[in-house]
Amino acid sequence: MSQDSTAAPESARKLSGRRRREVVAVLLFSGGPIFESSIPLSVFGIDRQDAGVPRYRLLVCGGEDGPLRTTGGLELTAPYGLEAISRAGTVVVPAWRSITSPPPPEALDALRRAHEEGARIVGLCTGAFVLAAAGLLDGRPATTHWMYAPTLAKRYPSVHVDPRELFVDDGDVLTSAGTAAGIDLCLHIVRTDHGAEAAGALARRLVVPPRRSGGQERYLDRSLPEEIGSDPLAEVVAWALEHLHEQFDVETLAARAYMSRRTFDRRFRSLTGSAPLQWLITQRVLQAQRLLETSDYSVDEVAGRCGFRSPVALRGHFRRQLGSSPAAYRSAYRARRPQGEPMPHGVMESIVPAQASPHSRRAAAAASTPGQAAASASVAEHGKTGSDMYAAGPGRPSLPGQRSAP
Repeated sequence: MSQDSTAAPESARKLSGRRRREVVAVLLFSGGPIFESSIPLSVFGIDRQDAGVPRYRLLVCGGEDGPLRTTGGLELTAPYGLEAISRAGTVVVPAWRSITSPPPPEALDALRRAHEEGARIVGLCTGAFVLAAAGLLDGRPATTHWMYAPTLAKRYPSVHVDPRELFVDDGDVLTSAGTAAGIDLCLHIVRTDHGAEAAGALARRLVVPPRRSGGQERYLDRSLPEEIGSDPLAEVVAWALEHLHEQFDVETLAARAYMSRRTFDRRFRSLTGSAPLQWLITQRVLQAQRLLETSDYSVDEVAGRCGFRSPVALRGHFRRQLGSSPAAYRSAYRARRPQGEPMPHGVMESIVPAQASPHSRRAAAAASTPGQAAASASVAEHGKTGSDMYAAGPGRPSLPGQRSAP
């Protein structure tokens, strides 16, 4: 799902100088992945007026001196430099080459200036790191690829990082999760600018759903965040992952870390970008998914093996996170699995959540404040409403429905 903000005040959205609303500048850097870089070029750079899609004017800008080397050893030459950003009403940073290295100061200055002059700034996937480095995400909700969300939260603690969302629209600054989620955000921009009909027409041309449902939750795995390995808290996190079959709570983890609950909450969030209770529940649900996919344990047995106090607790958290009951999830998974072939965990595009109601953006942002981990956990445990975006094809079994972006 996505988070959409209320509309920003008109005065804050007014473009100044030579900027035009229909002009989109895409800022490319050397070392950027070709897939993410191509998304805004395809969405905003191709004339599809014959299909009812209003035309944008695309400016491809080099964020540094070229040629720009991308994945596969390809070299690109951008037709424009940073100076062209001064004409754009929307500036898109599709990706950044390294989450550990700082972006060029000149590019950051150009982004700040564009934002000050009313341009809409968009970061796709690791492009969020560039926006954060420019200070444009301070005090704002944002997302990025779930694998990099803990690093973003740790490096920029004033950013309210939510690794569950496909994209976050905070008015004049927008961010998306990894890879394909960039398509979701670009379609959202077209929908915002020109309405659902235009976005739907474009989605049909791209052969993608106009509103992809769900969030990043179903893609998370048990990998430890990249930067947690050298931290003393890593041992506690590793212990928790190895003992999910036992019943323990956050107080137990805090005691193992020799910290007060308040200090543990704060340290845990700074390292992982998540409140410890939210993280623990998510890990237990992920473990339940694996057992439902790979074993014949009953739902009651799965609950016990994942540390839930009762099958009722498992069903409640499972439905809130995945929009489906454990039994329905297992049935749909097995019905979709090729005969005689086990399907690895994570290949779940066709088994997606049903009805639920959108997270409150402000509640998620408030939960990023130290000492408010319980609020974040509350947000994580609320449902999400949506609609089924994919009809079952001929001969296909019915699947749990999908959450859609609001």
